Amino acid sequence: MFLLNAMVVTQFGGPDFLEYKDVETPKIKGNQVLIKVKATSVNFADVKKRNGTYPGKIQLPFIPGLEASGIVVAVGDNVKNLNVDQKVIALPDDGSYAEYIAVDENLTFPIPESMCLEKAAAFPIVAFASYSLLNDIARIKKGESVLIHAAGGGVGTTAIQFAKLFGSNKIIASVGSDHKTDIVKEVGADYVINHTEENFSQKILEMTEGKGVDVILDSLGGEMLKENMKCLAPFGRLIYFGNANGQKASLDIDQLYPSNRAVIGFSFGKYRSLRPDKVREIAKQVISYMENDLISIVVTKKFPLKEAPAAHEWIESRNSIGKVLLIP
Repeated sequence: MFLLNAMVVTQFGGPDFLEYKDVETPKIKGNQVLIKVKATSVNFADVKKRNGTYPGKIQLPFIPGLEASGIVVAVGDNVKNLNVDQKVIALPDDGSYAEYIAVDENLTFPIPESMCLEKAAAFPIVAFASYSLLNDIARIKKGESVLIHAAGGGVGTTAIQFAKLFGSNKIIASVGSDHKTDIVKEVGADYVINHTEENFSQKILEMTEGKGVDVILDSLGGEMLKENMKCLAPFGRLIYFGNANGQKASLDIDQLYPSNRAVIGFSFGKYRSLRPDKVREIAKQVISYMENDLISIVVTKKFPLKEAPAAHEWIESRNSIGKVLLIP
């Protein structure tokens, strides 16, 4: 059996290097399930893998994509907790921009029958990452303040909601363009700063009477480090989970130990590959939040799978808000 719906990267480069090709239906191992994909989403990591700037070695050719929703159509001999016809979300190792995907049982999670599959495709990476960043890594406490960079994106709009849910008393959203202001306020930001037009560290010190913020979430990296440290409060935690700027930065440890501040790196991909049991715990909690409408994922654009190049162009324009979906 062959697929018509698969996007393949055969060489590193721009969006045009995403090729719509026939690929063989994956064969499942004993611990895997075969899923008919109903929707997948575009993450910035997909863009970096496609253009060759993602950390680590990537073997060509490959199918991009980190997450999908769909229906289980076959189960391996060793699968115990999943069944054919079950609605699931999944985190495949071999990409999700395809009509069918093979996924390990421990990275496939049942969702309620009532949950929309398109809605479900939008939340695994951004909601799992946001929950982990604030609950497990930053260990945010009720009454603490938080600054979220790239707040108009998928993780940003979701992290704002988790910060509110966890009791943050001051949520500051940092965006790169004014057209993202309304949506970040709508999902719960108390203040919005356009970091391309304002000195965000100075503004935050003014907002906090010189104290700074307790938690900073930054996926931009590079030149932001200096300004982040200027407005990180004593005992504050600065979490880096990306380097979208592609720039290098250095840190003087004298900025840390005298004030009990911490700079921490986070990769949800490492959770997925090295601590799948932890991912299962996170998934259980996040799916409950989603089912009870405590968290809502912002989806602003949908593209047919064969238009994945256009979806990547939209993400790279930095004009995108929330999540972008691909529909096979």
